[in-house]
Amino acid sequence: MSHDKTRVCPVERSGSLDNRIRRWLQNPQKILGPYIMEGMEVLEIGCGPGFFTMDMGRMVRKSGRVVAVDLQEGMLQKVKEKIRLSGEELNIELHKCESDRIGVSGEFDFVFLFYVVHELPDQESFFRELSSLLKNDGRILIVEPPMHVSKQAFNEMLEIAGKAGFVVVDRPKMFPNKVVLLGKN
Repeated sequence: MSHDKTRVCPVERSGSLDNRIRRWLQNPQKILGPYIMEGMEVLEIGCGPGFFTMDMGRMVRKSGRVVAVDLQEGMLQKVKEKIRLSGEELNIELHKCESDRIGVSGEFDFVFLFYVVHELPDQESFFRELSSLLKNDGRILIVEPPMHVSKQAFNEMLEIAGKAGFVVVDRPKMFPNKVVLLGKN
């Protein structure tokens, strides 16, 4: 979700988002393992070419579900192809969001936002919509890049999330990123 399309990684450059070096630096199992369990309903916003998506699908197994959301149809097609080529039966649904609305329904145990929130021009609306999608005991893991997001901007984002009813549950370490785990107030 973003109005400023210049900040969104173009589909043509998506290969830079999904490679072995990144997997070594940002291992999906290590990052998400503490939060995602079998049978969970998971929402991934800004899935891109699916770097984290497949691992989440394996974590929730057939009894759970991952809804992978992206603004660009081309990114969703890359995820679809990745799922097809894997030959695995993963419970992953793909959803194209609008620039100003996630547009999914349901209640989720876990929401994952990796390098996404800083791209959103209307964080207030975004967090209000997230509040309606997260179960009362659900969690949101937000990871923001160190170069694009200042400490002040990150704290402002946390204030906006707080106004939407979220509280900081934990501040996991993931050097050099800015990271927070949120829950409902």
